[in-house]
Amino acid sequence: MNAPLPEYPAKTHAHYLIHLLKSTGFIDFDGPCNIPTASLFAPGAGRMFAVMSAVDEEGHEVLLKAFSGHLAGRRTIAGWVAHPMDEHTYHAYLSQHDPPIKEMSRAIDACGDEEQKESLVHQRALLSQHALMEYNSRFCLTAIDGSVHSLSSIFANAPIPTGSGECCAPKLFSWAFSHGLRPTSLAEFYYGSDTEERRCGHFYGPCTERCRPILTTLLGLDIRYHDHDLIIVNKPSGLLTVPGNGPERLDSVETRIRRLFPATPRQCAAHRLDMDTSGLVIVAKHKQALSAMHRLFRDQAVDKEYEALLEGIVHQQTGTVTLPFRADRTNRPYQVYDEQTGVWGSTEYERLAVEKDADGVFTTRMRFFPLTGRTHQIRLHASHPKGLGHPIVGDRLYGTLSDQRLMLHAKRLSFVHPFTGTALAIEAETPF
Repeated sequence: MNAPLPEYPAKTHAHYLIHLLKSTGFIDFDGPCNIPTASLFAPGAGRMFAVMSAVDEEGHEVLLKAFSGHLAGRRTIAGWVAHPMDEHTYHAYLSQHDPPIKEMSRAIDACGDEEQKESLVHQRALLSQHALMEYNSRFCLTAIDGSVHSLSSIFANAPIPTGSGECCAPKLFSWAFSHGLRPTSLAEFYYGSDTEERRCGHFYGPCTERCRPILTTLLGLDIRYHDHDLIIVNKPSGLLTVPGNGPERLDSVETRIRRLFPATPRQCAAHRLDMDTSGLVIVAKHKQALSAMHRLFRDQAVDKEYEALLEGIVHQQTGTVTLPFRADRTNRPYQVYDEQTGVWGSTEYERLAVEKDADGVFTTRMRFFPLTGRTHQIRLHASHPKGLGHPIVGDRLYGTLSDQRLMLHAKRLSFVHPFTGTALAIEAETPF
């Protein structure tokens, strides 16, 4: 995954950290020098290291460094960010769960009856599974708003990959947030024996499988792209793009962005998604970038791809819907069909598949390419009889009443970066 923060100035300090690891030959170079870096060059022994720059409440720069996993059997080494699970909690966990598992292992080794041994192996597996669940519930990380989240709550019902929370980025963000610091840059590098994926001294972003769910929770944002000018966020369904009226509607992509990047201007979103729609939103980090992105959208130079589930079976394979709508002045934000005063909008579509759920209900998975950006455009073009005539599942405005989320996701954005000239194509997997 892309790093959620700029690399500089952290990368400059990371280069110096590499120099110190090489020149001193020790990981604990600013301590007793008991852990040689030579241990990292055994096959499979290399580790990720990282440097984070942050500012304290008085605006002073603070530098933090971290390593992934354990080193020389130690979870915490002086001079490096501490492991998120403190030693007291960790040893209390071990004293509770380690002895029964070891005792069961001894019983298995001493057992001569194969059927009984199989039963004991099964019991040990259950003990290990329970111990892992307990570990994940005790392993907690601090988010940007000061809230604390366990690995169990972060991954919810999804499997928790081995080593989650042990990577550099989660350690650094959690430590910074728990100590009142605002992170400003992050750089991660690999140090040790080369592998097929990584080379010693080279820089890499956080891993996707383990780090993305954790960083999304800690930052309150799923950042899919970041540079000096733009941030592209994968917005969850239920979150506003921009703040609404009243304190209860303050939480939004924009307010969360400014919490992490205070210099970002107000009204920084270059476009909007409905609250119930998930997917990619472009945010400008400065006013010039905002103006440039508005120009690209006006010139229809941003290609957008959405994915949706529609009620019933859509028989059309491909096509274009062009219809006029305007706001219903007595029932905002509802839109009504109006050929006289409505604003015309066009959407291309492609049928992907017809699906059937466990209850025998048919839905159709569709891909949409909006050519214009009208309010509720895709929802209207899907639901209206003059369009496809099939509402999007979960559409409480134009479909049937449902307790499901709106099954509409802004999956892909592609455009030429207005300042660098680089062709960007950013994707966010469909969550349904």
